[in-house]
Amino acid sequence: MNTFQYQVASIDGDYANLKRIDIESDEIKLVARALLPPEIAEGTKLLYECMQYQIIP
Repeated sequence: MNTFQYQVASIDGDYANLKRIDIESDEIKLVARALLPPEIAEGTKLLYECMQYQIIP
């Protein structure tokens, strides 16, 4: 199973722009906020695994 780490780069209405932080990448991923934990803010770090996002310290 693959796991990925992201950081919330920005929030734009019902969507969040996520930047991958576990590898060198400038790519931004657009994700619906409904799929993310409700307490996210810009700068929040997330772990993606098993088709779910969770906040990490």
